[in-house]
Amino acid sequence: MDYLSTEDAKELYRAVLSLKNEEECRRFLRDLLTEAEIKEFTNRWKVARMLNKKVAYEQIAKETGMSSTTIARVQKWLTKGMGGYKLVLKKFENKNL
Repeated sequence: MDYLSTEDAKELYRAVLSLKNEEECRRFLRDLLTEAEIKEFTNRWKVARMLNKKVAYEQIAKETGMSSTTIARVQKWLTKGMGGYKLVLKKFENKNL
């Protein structure tokens, strides 16, 4: 079964979409995830933004502490994934978020 399309996954998507602002999002994610998971997601998002700006892997690793394997994985999803990173990066570029 495709875990991204389960009813539980869809319920999670609806929960995220119900959040109205950064504070609500912070509170929800802090209850949902461990501090280590939040740090991991935060770093992956930073890696994606840096890769999008064509920053070298070495510099990304230095600034984020992420391994070259993780950076390569983010690069793979950035270029060959479902388009989620690109979608949000474009929204940030257009709205200067």
